[in-house]
Amino acid sequence: MPKSAKHLLIGSTEAYSGKSATVLGLSHLLQQKGLDVAYGKPIGTCLSESAGSMVEEDVQFIAGSLNLPENRIVPSMLALNEATIQKRLRGEDKTDYCQALVQQYLQISVGHLVLLEGPGNLEEGSLFNLSLPQVAEIIDAAVVLVSRYQSLLSVESLLSAKQRLGKRLIGVVINDVPAQQIPALDKTIRPFLEQQDIAVLGILPKNDLLRSVSVRELVNQLNAEVLCRSDRLDLMVESLAIGAMNVNAAVKYFGKRRNMAVVTGGDRVEIQQAALETSTQCLILTGQLPPPNFILTRAEELEIPILSVDLDTLTTVEIVDRTFGQVRVHEPVKVHCIRNLMAEHFDIARLLSLLDLSPAAALP
Repeated sequence: MPKSAKHLLIGSTEAYSGKSATVLGLSHLLQQKGLDVAYGKPIGTCLSESAGSMVEEDVQFIAGSLNLPENRIVPSMLALNEATIQKRLRGEDKTDYCQALVQQYLQISVGHLVLLEGPGNLEEGSLFNLSLPQVAEIIDAAVVLVSRYQSLLSVESLLSAKQRLGKRLIGVVINDVPAQQIPALDKTIRPFLEQQDIAVLGILPKNDLLRSVSVRELVNQLNAEVLCRSDRLDLMVESLAIGAMNVNAAVKYFGKRRNMAVVTGGDRVEIQQAALETSTQCLILTGQLPPPNFILTRAEELEIPILSVDLDTLTTVEIVDRTFGQVRVHEPVKVHCIRNLMAEHFDIARLLSLLDLSPAAALP
């Protein structure tokens, strides 16, 4: 085992770009190459208390997915939330996080590579001297940025990041690209970024499953009552449909969608009926009006959960939309999907070369 592990920081130019999914897929690829990987997330965003210590849910999940032993998991240093920000602003938190970072991350040097998940963008964490550029500098880490593709102008944030990170930025992953646009990106964005000394390590196609949410997550976010099939909350929802039109229009509309959640009023029985006969993963009824028994019976037969919410349709739709925008990868079906995507579309050999690591390093 090498005396000192290398550090790779996975960051992004904006939140919800696909960092956790990339870390999940990348760490699996590294393990397949025989490399001994450690993982950590210096700034936690989804923390819960466990046995008196902070537990980052993403860290826990990724560590479990990779079967990492305790000494390959680096605990989070800080929860980024309203309370910790207030303390820092009021001067109650005078912790020298740079020093803490050195002690925590450089003295526990295990394995070949310590893979770290950075904050949501290049500024987040600055208040605590833990922004991505600061962390990279302190622990001498190489950086790979994940960018969610919006348009050709997505290159601008990457160029700006290159100016700030310099040679530390060794590569980028462009995520969520519509499949039909990938050939064009290969001819335009890829050569352009390579000329700027930014290695394009992967262009990942848009994937409906990865952007889906479980019915269980919708129940949590909506604080919904489950009226039937509480055993089917693991079904994955890929799109949202609003049943506010007449039934003929609804039948056509629903027929073009797949794996949807349908939001409609508890009194719109004909719409509920139409939704149950199409590709619906759950029915969300607003206004707290119970559906008739024959709807519940049919939903039971078709194994489609029906949720009831004490909200109006607009608020319900806003919450569901927000949930889609903040998707996490904590379902086994998504783990399998991201591993396949990364195996097919990410250049692991090139990354190892840029890090000056090789699969042979894993041999005794």
